[in-house]
Amino acid sequence: SFRRKKDAVMRNKIEKILPGVKSPAKYTGHEVNAIQKDFDNITSKVALAFPDVYEIGMSYPGFQILYHTINKQEDALASRVFAPEVDLEKEMAKNDLSLFCLEYWKDINEYDFLGFTLQYEMSFPTILYMLNLANIPFRSVDRSEDHPIILGGGPCAFNPEPVAPFFDLIVIGEAEEVLVELLDLHKKMKADNFTKDEFLANAAQISGIYVPSLYEIIYNEDNTVNEIRPKSMLVTPKVEKRVIKNLNNVDYPTKPIIPYIDIPHERMVLELFRGCLRGCRFCQAGFIYRPVRERSKEVLTKQAREMYENTGYDEISLMSLSSSDYSCIHDLLTDLNEDMSKDNVSISLPSLRVDAYDIELAKEVQKVRRTGLTLAPEAGSQRMRNVINKQVTEEDLMGTVKAAVDN
Repeated sequence: SFRRKKDAVMRNKIEKILPGVKSPAKYTGHEVNAIQKDFDNITSKVALAFPDVYEIGMSYPGFQILYHTINKQEDALASRVFAPEVDLEKEMAKNDLSLFCLEYWKDINEYDFLGFTLQYEMSFPTILYMLNLANIPFRSVDRSEDHPIILGGGPCAFNPEPVAPFFDLIVIGEAEEVLVELLDLHKKMKADNFTKDEFLANAAQISGIYVPSLYEIIYNEDNTVNEIRPKSMLVTPKVEKRVIKNLNNVDYPTKPIIPYIDIPHERMVLELFRGCLRGCRFCQAGFIYRPVRERSKEVLTKQAREMYENTGYDEISLMSLSSSDYSCIHDLLTDLNEDMSKDNVSISLPSLRVDAYDIELAKEVQKVRRTGLTLAPEAGSQRMRNVINKQVTEEDLMGTVKAAVDN
């Protein structure tokens, strides 16, 4: 009864303030393909947090993958939360309203986990901003059993120490399989009324999970890391990153959420492969997502058709670090055009290399409608291109531009 009253109070406050903000549709939830479950009868509840505004988070395919992966588990749910804009933050302060998730308009502290995706370092202060709005202490040592378990993951988790004091656990590597194992552990231990420390000690046994409180960091005089020592014999000296061995065996969201408002990337997204063969020295993703693993052409064409049926988008983007390096790219484009062109769905290749540009590829991409062509010279001189391991020559660039213009 108390909980129902608390929920009603929160809902009334949210309904009262949303008409006064610039873009209320960012906070209402209930978009097409959003997932609703019976909140009170679910064992493991995850608040998925993107430490940036709604439009940025909803343009990131990885966020939809995590949302889909968790909600597919029978006794788990995921809800989304983004950093509120300044106008909503002010209204929340006036009305004594804490940070809430979109799907259920529940206080973050009613969830078992609050998971942040660490995509870029400039978002780190926003993590603290969101913790503050949720009335959750910044540092893990200051939190009680009543606070959710704070977890992080994503590309910036590969260098976790700058933010380690704020997290209870951090996923190193690809999260699809880790999250399922973590939720299975949570369901099993929840029946035994576990303490948070007990849960973290068991979670640290899962490959790819780093629990900062179970390690001691030894620093040099200049504050660089000298050594990382386990505090317990139960944890491994080194946390190995998790890698999905076969992308065909993990689910991909073919029913993505469709926002009510305009976002930067309003289109279907197919993930061709992870990793990259090139080894450009400045590229974080090219190193951390190794080795290269491809989805099969058959799986991709099936996913494309399902996505179109579930969204109605008229463009499909083939996502990877270097799409022209996909081994079946010509056959895939032919099959996609054969299937999707009748519905006037166009195809875009966002990552084309100058030295891998192919006129036949370009013609295939532009069968439905003409699109722009972006070519990157990568650096201002051949010496600098060589330094960063971008083996692209000026002749490659000029020859590609000429071929594109001629066609």
